[in-house]
Parts: sequence; structure tokens; C-alpha cells
Amino acid sequence: MTDWTAGYVADVGYTYGYYPELNPLRTRLALLNAGLVPPPLHTACELGFGQGLSVNLHAAGSAIQWHGTDFNPAQAGFAQELAQVASAGAHLTDEAFAEFCARDDLPDFDYIGLHGIWSWISDANRAVIVDFLRRKLKVGGVLYISYNTQPGWAAMVPMRDLLTEHAEVLGADGAGIVNRIDSALAFAEQLLAAQPTYARANPQIAERIRKMKEQNRHYLAHEYFNRDWQPMGFARMADWLAPAKLQWACSAHTLDAIDAVNLTADQQKLLNGIPDPMFRQTVRDFCVNQQFRRDYWVKGARRLSTLEQAEAVRLQRVVLVKPQTDVSLKVNGSLGEATLQENVYRPFLAQLADHRPQTLGQLEKALKDQGLNLAQVLQAALVLSATGALLPAREEAAIGKARKHTDRLNSHLIHKARSHTDLGHLASPVTGGGIHVPRFHQLFMLARSQGHKQPQEWARFVWDILSQQGQRLVKEGKPVEGAEANVAELTEQAQGFADQQLPILKALQIV
Repeated sequence: MTDWTAGYVADVGYTYGYYPELNPLRTRLALLNAGLVPPPLHTACELGFGQGLSVNLHAAGSAIQWHGTDFNPAQAGFAQELAQVASAGAHLTDEAFAEFCARDDLPDFDYIGLHGIWSWISDANRAVIVDFLRRKLKVGGVLYISYNTQPGWAAMVPMRDLLTEHAEVLGADGAGIVNRIDSALAFAEQLLAAQPTYARANPQIAERIRKMKEQNRHYLAHEYFNRDWQPMGFARMADWLAPAKLQWACSAHTLDAIDAVNLTADQQKLLNGIPDPMFRQTVRDFCVNQQFRRDYWVKGARRLSTLEQAEAVRLQRVVLVKPQTDVSLKVNGSLGEATLQENVYRPFLAQLADHRPQTLGQLEKALKDQGLNLAQVLQAALVLSATGALLPAREEAAIGKARKHTDRLNSHLIHKARSHTDLGHLASPVTGGGIHVPRFHQLFMLARSQGHKQPQEWARFVWDILSQQGQRLVKEGKPVEGAEANVAELTEQAQGFADQQLPILKALQIV
């Protein structure tokens, strides 16, 4: 019997997460900051799309033609359901990489994305992907790839191997991966309690195991328990991608571009003295103990002149997607928590407080009298983009064309929110991607769409849904699905949604 899983966990589905770095529209800001020419974006591909939430939000919210595959048929089926509803032309299959990448009917791509999957597949599949990148990524095209890396995983590698060996050797036959994970974690705690020399040499492992016990078991299954699991150093990744003619461009996590919150003065001096940019990245990973890299690679990267870079930066549109009062002026970099400059970020946020897209050039002009220059405006955009408070925005003329697709998809998702608790994002035609909208907020939106006009009516609507799902628990006076068991508290939540979140969702054209 053929093992179609190739050693990959398939008896539980991947989580329904949304990964904003997979949005091709985010490449422009990061590449411009790095002084590189961003590509036009017409075609894109995601390899290993999981449940397909990201690929469908990106297809619905933009004019990009998407293709993709995930070998798990249950996950591909859910992704295809969303694609059919949105009618945005996403072509999603359940083919294995070898099958999908050999197809002769695929277009050449401006952008190809892989989130995490590189760490969990065999060398044979990696070779298939590199050949696909060589043949199908256009000149000037961008690869987004995220992966577990060294040295941040160095201490955990032997513990991970022990966990998977326990699940394979001592896990009860027929118990399922979730029970085997629980047993493996329990054994790891027993081992650490016995104070092995390994634990004394690596004291952080006990805390890692404690955090793992608190995490979603489906996530743990896919993150740790595949047959193939390999954190890869940056230099080795560069060697893998060299046959596809790919050059490292920059980090997709824009806070990485801000040295002050990630590197000490001595570390910056050390790195600045290294002439080779690739070796500099390897050394930087040691400085920050990098565990997970999110990178853009370009096939034939071209540099912008200083003038060209400034002109292109000024044309970049951005939009604030959180209430101004909710945006913290603290960020966490590799050095820990850092406080942002109030004289820069307060006026910057105030200028965007109406949640209407503006170009960085418009912000530069508006903030000039307050002493801010283009470099400060750009840095503020990079930092706030990393925190999720600010996102790139599409051109006004393109937004209306995507609205019909995002409306269809969002309507489908908020209907699913009646019984589905982990679909926490909706599509915005303004940002071309996903916006975090918690389940109860989605249900308030559903109530509005069905003619309920006041927050108290929305609260009653949600309460009725919860009551139908758990009448026995309600009768016992217990909370259902995390909700406080009375309409008054739901009404307070609904009023807060009406006052703070609803205006933003309207500005982002989600409602």
C-alpha cells in the first residue's frame, strides 16, 4: 500500500491560521526599504497551503491569479470550498509536490510562497521545489519562505527527536496522534524531573515543554511530529536555493530591519564589519539566537538608485487597521521590550486615525511641520507593519473590483462562525488580505446582515446561537464557547464592537 503522506502528519488537520507574510502585497514595502525593485504582481502560488485560509483571503482581496496545492485532501477540500464561494479564480489542488510541480499547464509566477513547510519535508521534496522555483518563478520574481533555523533550535533538536521516538515506539496503537503527543509530553516531564545532565546544560527546555503542553495539539502534531523535521541554517538554505538563481533580499518580518531593537551596539559594529552579506546573516542569527526565519528571496534582484527608492517609497499606500488608542508604543525585538518615540509615533498614528489609506509621501508632507522626515515615516511604517497595526493598502481603483469576491467569502465565513470557533480572519479588498475579526464580532456582523440594527439585538442574536449549541450547559448556568452566560455582558461587547471595530471594518470595506 502506497504511503501518500510521505511521513507527514495527516490524521489531524492543520490549524486554520492566517499568515499575513504570505500576502504578496507586503513584499513592496520590505523590498523598497531594502533598496530593491519590487516585481509587478499578477500571478502567485502557495505550496502547502494547509486549510487554505490565507490563499483564499489573498485571492479574494486582490487581482492576483492564485494557484496552489496541499497534499491533504481534507484540507484541500475546505480550501476549494472557500475558493468556489469567493469566485476569485483561485486554482487549488490536493496534489503532492512532485505531481503539482511537474504540471505543464501552470503559468510562470511573480510570487511563490511557502510557510513553514520547508522544515517538514524530505530532501527529495525540497529538490522538487527548488527545480520548480528555477523553472516557474519569473525573472525579478519573489520567493517568500519561512522555516525553522539554527542556532535557535539547537538545544531543542534532541528533545524533539525523543518526543517523536516516544510517540512512535511507546505510543498506544490506534490511540491517534493527539494521545501519543500527550503521552510523549508527559514522559518528557518525567525525564526532566529526573534532572538529566542534558536538562542542566539546557535549562530552557523545561519551559519549552511547559509551553508545548498549553498549545493546540493539531499545531504540535504538524510542528514537531512529522517524520522529516530539520531546522536549517541560513547558509545551507542559500546553498539549496542557489540552483534556482535566487538571492536573499530581506526579512519579511519588517521589525528585523530595525537594528536598534534587535542588536546591541557591539553586535551592530561586528556585523557592519563583515563584507559578505550572506555570512553577515549567519552571524546575525547567532546574535539574536534566531529560531524562525521569514525571508524574501528574489530571482535577479535589482537595486534602486537613492532617488528612485525615495520616489517609490513615497508612493507606498498604508492604512491603520487598529483603533489608534489600541496601538501600543512598545515593541518586542530580540533585545526585549523597546519604547517607541512618542514625538514620531503619536503624530504618525493621529494622521492615520480615520483608517483611510494614505501614501507615505502624503504622511511625510503632513508631518513635515512636526519635524518628521521620510526616513522616520518609513521606519514607523515598518515597525507598525510588524506589529499588525498598519498594513499596505491597494490603489483605490483596484479596490472595487475585489469587493464582490471579499463580500462573498466573508459572508460564508461569518455564517461558519455560528459553529466554527477558529476562523478568526476576514478578507479586505483595501489591504488585499486578512484582517483579524474575532468570532463574536463576526456573529455581530451576521446579526447586522440579517436586519438586526442595535447592539442589544446583536447580543440576543448571538446568545440564541450559543443557547442552541449548548442548551444543557445553559440550563446548568455554565458559560458556552467562552461567552459570559448573560445577554447584558454580550450587549456590552456588542456596544464596544459598534463603537470601535465597526468603523474600521467599514473603512476596510469588510462590511
